Amino acid sequence: MTLPTLFVAHGAPTLAVEDSAYARFLRQLGDALERPRALVVFTAHWVHPTQQVSVAAQHRLLYDFYGFPEELYRLTYPAQGDPELAREIAERLAQAGIACSLDAERGLDHGVWVPLRLLYPEADVPVVALSVNPSLPPEEQYRIGQALMSLCNEGVLIIGSGGTVHNLSALDWAAPAAASWAVQFDDWLAQVLAVWDLPTLFRYAELAPHAQRAVPTSEHFVPLLIAMGAADGVQRAARLYQAYQYGSLSLGCWRFG
Repeated sequence: MTLPTLFVAHGAPTLAVEDSAYARFLRQLGDALERPRALVVFTAHWVHPTQQVSVAAQHRLLYDFYGFPEELYRLTYPAQGDPELAREIAERLAQAGIACSLDAERGLDHGVWVPLRLLYPEADVPVVALSVNPSLPPEEQYRIGQALMSLCNEGVLIIGSGGTVHNLSALDWAAPAAASWAVQFDDWLAQVLAVWDLPTLFRYAELAPHAQRAVPTSEHFVPLLIAMGAADGVQRAARLYQAYQYGSLSLGCWRFG
């Protein structure tokens, strides 16, 4: 079984309890995908200078957000881990010259459990979470994904969880429509991904319109590069969904491979 890879915008934590169009899309996507034996999720909310791999056998949740409705802090997602797969991932990364460490303590942050509650609501697929290092150049982010590419042929679904346009200082809570600058950035990105133009993509910070406004810090963007790298063997990209919250918070979902 060969699976694609995904990039999924996890939006605001309230996505977990919304009956929005995007939430419904993610539920339908989970139903449509071939069932994986495990999920490997690179999350924008676990930032570490050395690649971290969760090796816990049973995950706890991190409610790593503040000031949201109380019901969010009562949600559960009792996913099991997959220590054997975590160790295998660490070995493959090490073989590619990518320094990494196993972490048995950290729980699943909302970049993992919020989208997974929609994609796989029964929490019946084992999960391995991985950190991101936004200080690495785009080429290195892509190479991390490449190191795990063969997992796609082994029933493992690799997901990058973040957001292509993620600038919290630019949010407009009452915006009636998407901000034009955010749409322009995402449309530029879509054109580049459609032809898998890596040299241009890797220079997005200087070439894309409104790049500094759309990606003021890159931790939410690099999961896209990692998910692409993991699909390098079949260089096809499809944008499955695109919308915006609060004017500019991008809700985009991509399938690679």
